[in-house]
Amino acid sequence: MTVIRPNSISGINSITGNGGDISIFRADGTAADVTVNNITSGIITATHYGSGANLTNLPAGNLTGTVADARLTTVSSSKLSGALPALDGSALTGVGASFGNSSVNTSGIITATSFVPTTGQLSHRNLIINGAMMVAQRSTSSTANGYASLDRYRNVYNGTDEAPTQSQVDVAAGTTPYTLGFRKALKITNGNQTGGAGSNDNIQIWQRIESQYMANSGWNYLSASSFVTLQFWIKSSIAQNFQGYLLNEDSSQNTFPFETGSLTANTWTKVTKVVPGNSNLVFNNDNGAGLRVAIVAFMGTDSTSNSLSLDTWAAYNHPSNFVKDCTTTWYTTNDATLEITGLQLEVGPVATPFEHRSYGDELLRCQRYCYVSSHWGTASGTGYAALGVNYTGYQTSNGNWIWVTCYLPVVMRAAPTLDTSDQAGNTGNKHSIFTSTGGSRSNNISNYHTSSYNDHFTVSNYNETKYGMQVSGVKAEAEL
Repeated sequence: MTVIRPNSISGINSITGNGGDISIFRADGTAADVTVNNITSGIITATHYGSGANLTNLPAGNLTGTVADARLTTVSSSKLSGALPALDGSALTGVGASFGNSSVNTSGIITATSFVPTTGQLSHRNLIINGAMMVAQRSTSSTANGYASLDRYRNVYNGTDEAPTQSQVDVAAGTTPYTLGFRKALKITNGNQTGGAGSNDNIQIWQRIESQYMANSGWNYLSASSFVTLQFWIKSSIAQNFQGYLLNEDSSQNTFPFETGSLTANTWTKVTKVVPGNSNLVFNNDNGAGLRVAIVAFMGTDSTSNSLSLDTWAAYNHPSNFVKDCTTTWYTTNDATLEITGLQLEVGPVATPFEHRSYGDELLRCQRYCYVSSHWGTASGTGYAALGVNYTGYQTSNGNWIWVTCYLPVVMRAAPTLDTSDQAGNTGNKHSIFTSTGGSRSNNISNYHTSSYNDHFTVSNYNETKYGMQVSGVKAEAEL
């Protein structure tokens, strides 16, 4: 091999190695750099590239592979496009500490799944009483038309061939309402409607809310930009869509029809409706009926209208526009069932988590409208267990006036309608009498006079043989 060490070589078009690599060295024997001013074709493999400052106007298509993070500095926002990967919060700068809200601390990572109400109070939000279906003072099951089973819910039907049943049932373990703390549900069981779906037939349940509760709820109900939110869980044995409505029952009646959407058979579904205010709504500040919340199992065409618009208020034209025309499948299926739980109506446009109240709290709320004492309609035993016993009375020359005054556990909505029972459990405004002080009792005695007030009632009788009387139980009704 020949070694040449000139200062420069010119006029050479090619250099060919003798079967191996060609190495170029400096005069001191170290490896020399090779500077090329222009490359017109071919492939170059290099181990050293010099300064990146000399690289300009490179086509984006020629940039491939991974660029080290250390090589990226001062990337302008205009150069960022497309989806960004997940970022650690520590890498975010210039983000306001409160996002415009001094109550929000954003010093770290925030993950939010729900928010507290932004309108109205944080407790006592639910305007519905017994929304978890826990209280059933009258009975756990009834076919009667009216208030007969679960407290505050009226069982309403008309034109049926066989009466439907309203009952309190257990929520099955493992279902979504159960895991959310619901243990009871209201169940409607259809009768056998052999005559089909008549135009005047209907089955529905509703709850009426006092007008003063709506007036004082904090809802600006005259404004279309102020809202209440209705939510509930519903399950049907039949896959179909169901109807419901809100009805403003004060002087200017208006209805708000809605649908549940198509339900899957035997599957719990949560329904949520955001209801705006309306300038035609009226809620008097009194104890009368203000708002009716109704779920319709079926309603015949005498009370429906397909000209109605869903999810908006309309003037109520009795009886033709409660809801839109109803699907008949559920009604024409013998013993079909419909279950409801978790009914909540609250001020604001957001369905917040259901407000679970204790059984005791819910019972007291229910007793404003209905109070059933423990011994109403049942024998109170041989002792003197009773709401009231009186031995003194008022003696006259002709006989004895005897009376019993009993106080109610809460102040009721209005002076209630009463039904008293005697020691043996006889109902129909009955009481027991004593033939002598501390002596034997006679049962099934009709009240001579009953006076009712919203916090107490008085039962009286008159007879010369009576030395005392006993009222063992009472059912007091002050429902809307």
